[in-house]
Amino acid sequence: MDSRLKIIAGNGNRPLASKIAERLGRELTACTVTRFSDGEVFVQIDENIRGSDLFIIQSTNTPAENLVELLMLIEAARRASARRITAVIPYYGYARADRKDQPRVSIAARLMANLITTAGADRVLTMDLHASQIQGFFDIPSDHLYSSIVFNEYFFKLGVESPVVVSPDVGSIKMARAFAKALSCGLAIIDKRRPQANRAEVLNIIGSVEGKTVILRDDMVDTGGTLTQAAQAVKDAGSLCVYACCTHPVLSGKALERISNSPIKRLVVADTIDLSQRDLPANIEIVTTAPLFAEAIGRITHEESISELFDSLSAPAEEMTDITRRLSEAGKVPGRDVGRITG
Repeated sequence: MDSRLKIIAGNGNRPLASKIAERLGRELTACTVTRFSDGEVFVQIDENIRGSDLFIIQSTNTPAENLVELLMLIEAARRASARRITAVIPYYGYARADRKDQPRVSIAARLMANLITTAGADRVLTMDLHASQIQGFFDIPSDHLYSSIVFNEYFFKLGVESPVVVSPDVGSIKMARAFAKALSCGLAIIDKRRPQANRAEVLNIIGSVEGKTVILRDDMVDTGGTLTQAAQAVKDAGSLCVYACCTHPVLSGKALERISNSPIKRLVVADTIDLSQRDLPANIEIVTTAPLFAEAIGRITHEESISELFDSLSAPAEEMTDITRRLSEAGKVPGRDVGRITG
């Protein structure tokens, strides 16, 4: 691995950053991210990064300080003469505001892209954007990873009986279709109407779920309304069992209560958002995306193809074990976490 590779983490998702660094055989570059008494963010990189290939790992979920930390770390790295700065954003916040669908609203996803670019990032690496076209909002190179490799492997190993993949809304059809293809099973769609933000109303199910084990697939779970209503709908339609997998566990409002009381036997989520301080119900399980991010970072450092990771998504489910094994073992060298964050 290139000796110029360095990894910095803010407070957004430090556990994932530590796992990625360990996979790459690196220690997190020491930095201080703290608050003044009035709440303003203070950032200082505590090691020499001149000429480095720097990767800043930071999800931009709430609070808004996570975004501020990312921008300030990028700006500090630029002034410290890093050779190349890649913003690694496991969860890209504000992605749902990707178009002007109402009068006088902000296209916040584009604004975030502009801020990251202006701060001084040379490249962006993210996962499962709410809308793929957000990649076009960046005027710098962007790489978009898919969590499907991780979830395909999980459910292939689980060996569920008579599976059918269900998209909880029309927006997730493409993701659900690819998931169903990888698992070699059927596909159904929930037709829903959303009368207002964060409220969903299930209308009908397109496809058969009776006597099947349902796997709901979506890119994120926020308040849990859409997911739990879809779970109840397929349960009422005669499904044997209901599983769900969502990449980004935003879990706001009454989400945990809804999921705990829902028919969902197990909700599998990725670690793109740090849940280490949350009291999760027994039916939520977390799987790590660290091997995938580590592999992508290694490829970027060595100027190798990222699209080969995308090509892996079209492999049959029985081949996923070997794919994920290779990702997990790539660069798996013990490392120590010496980054310093206070506050």
